[in-house]
Amino acid sequence: MKLQSRTHNKRKIINDPVHGFITIPNELIFDLVEHPYFQRLRRIKQLGLSHLVYPGANHTRFHHALGAMHLMNQAIEVLRSKGVDISEKEKTGALIAILLHDIGHGPFSHTLEHSLLKSIHHEEVSLLFMERLNEEFKGKLTVGIEIFTDKHPKKFLHQLVSSQLDMDRLDYLQRDSFFTGVSEGVIGSERIIAMLNVANNQLVIEEKGIYSIENFIGARRIMYWQVYMHKTVVSSEFMLTSILKRAKHLYQHGESLFASPSLELFLKNDISFEEFKNDPTMLKHFALIDDSDISSSIKVWQFSSDPILSKLCKDISSRRLFKTSISKSPFTKKQLDKASKKIETALDISPSELGYFIRNEKLVNSAYDGDSNQILIKLRKGKIMDLAKASDNLNISALSTPVEKYYLCKIKTKS
Repeated sequence: MKLQSRTHNKRKIINDPVHGFITIPNELIFDLVEHPYFQRLRRIKQLGLSHLVYPGANHTRFHHALGAMHLMNQAIEVLRSKGVDISEKEKTGALIAILLHDIGHGPFSHTLEHSLLKSIHHEEVSLLFMERLNEEFKGKLTVGIEIFTDKHPKKFLHQLVSSQLDMDRLDYLQRDSFFTGVSEGVIGSERIIAMLNVANNQLVIEEKGIYSIENFIGARRIMYWQVYMHKTVVSSEFMLTSILKRAKHLYQHGESLFASPSLELFLKNDISFEEFKNDPTMLKHFALIDDSDISSSIKVWQFSSDPILSKLCKDISSRRLFKTSISKSPFTKKQLDKASKKIETALDISPSELGYFIRNEKLVNSAYDGDSNQILIKLRKGKIMDLAKASDNLNISALSTPVEKYYLCKIKTKS
């Protein structure tokens, strides 16, 4: 029986709920989207466990990557219309860089970033994926990699991928706002993109777009407090990292647990970046792990003979989440000792096991960092200024100062 060959029409149009119709611009982009490495992003939630707070937040990294590529395409055409020299090769490189910028994310996105691979950031893994794909596609990703790593001479192309006003942020703020229903995160990306320009090889915003940028900064601040750092999201993410931490502990002490073969590899071993980079099989196994591996394991681990792992898995599966208290000042030693003692007694656990059930950390919300990676405003007379100085909105200066809060997240116990 002869199998039918796949269609040769690679100029696809995708209907996106946030941006409308997204066009796949060329065959190389189509082939990258079709690749198993990229298709894996369909199975990784953009916002980790935020759906436990906002039930609609089930969108994926796949959605986001396509949306960011769409905005990049718009931005490049705007810059070209203003006389900025961007070749077709550079355009494709920029589209590849933004399309693949998140390809290195692990299960549940940022939640487990350092649980499976210690001290390895997803950007480093993304670059390894890009380099592997570049070998497979015979060097066609080289310009994209140069832009992603900021080694391309046109620095503004990298800024479109990674800066305080990049296509990544423009998409995720709109997309996360849409799927969570937090309307305060809505931004005018079309207006912002229309105001983009380049001066001295730097990305700038024309002066008449300054109010849209002020709204963008404010929306970002609100989304961090209401979504990304929501206290219940903090709680669920702590529980999930505790589960993986306990599973790794059990594996490394000779106990056997249910897990997919690729997930088991990372639970059994503490893999360094050098090992991960130099052993081709590591990336292959990482590419086989997504949210479903973790979810199915948690479903089974509820019935583990280990009481700590079982308790954590049952609670997160039933949405019996830890309680999180937020404070503007650090929690006192007396408060922490009291909470710790209460948990030890209630669960009959040792002090060494306490870390699975209580965490005291700091939250930092930096809406705009004016000291590095500034958003530059091009005034009508041609002068270039930092946003904080160009804006007549005093809130922008205030938002340049990071806001710190403290949280105490702990399992609920009877009073």
